[in-house]
Amino acid sequence: MSASTIAVLDYGSGNLHSATRALARTGASVEVTSDIQTALDADGLVVPGVGAFSACMEGLKAVRGERIIGRRLAGGRPVLGICVGMQILFERGVEFGVEAEGCGEWPGTVDHLKADVLPHMGWNTVEAPENSTLFAGLDADTRFYFVHSYAVQKWELPTPERIAPPALTWADHGGRFLAAVENGALSATQFHPEKSGDAGAELLENWVKSL
Repeated sequence: MSASTIAVLDYGSGNLHSATRALARTGASVEVTSDIQTALDADGLVVPGVGAFSACMEGLKAVRGERIIGRRLAGGRPVLGICVGMQILFERGVEFGVEAEGCGEWPGTVDHLKADVLPHMGWNTVEAPENSTLFAGLDADTRFYFVHSYAVQKWELPTPERIAPPALTWADHGGRFLAAVENGALSATQFHPEKSGDAGAELLENWVKSL
């Protein structure tokens, strides 16, 4: 059986080297690319991201990344967003009073965390649901590495009765925020699995096995 192919989308934002290395540890064949066809053809697409929401969206649009994500999801092809790569999947982001439009795959707003100490930097536990694929086999006290000052702090998408509800994972830093979402072919984590040691490696392996 051939290894799964993973495309890491290069749009000028993200820890491409560390993400690629962590994904390669799963046994997958990993390629960093901004080529549309390569990103569409891969078994899985990873969208990393660091920095400001608006800057990431500008970079994503420059390589037609929002169209790549949309086309993959329309065909049920898996996508994994990481950190700001998760945030830009939502409808909008608000930073320093400036609102920017996201990909709109999920309704919701990325906003400033309500914590005394920011950024939220370091290791934190998460509350994952029992039906999670990403967190399968990981203990409840497992910690993941976060670096962010913004997050989605409520889920705004109603789920029709005929569709399975998304698996929502929460964390707390001055209040609850979304640490991960699994919604059909689209998954995302606010934390950095590629910087989360063995726990992050196990999560990425779970995702790759699901492709």
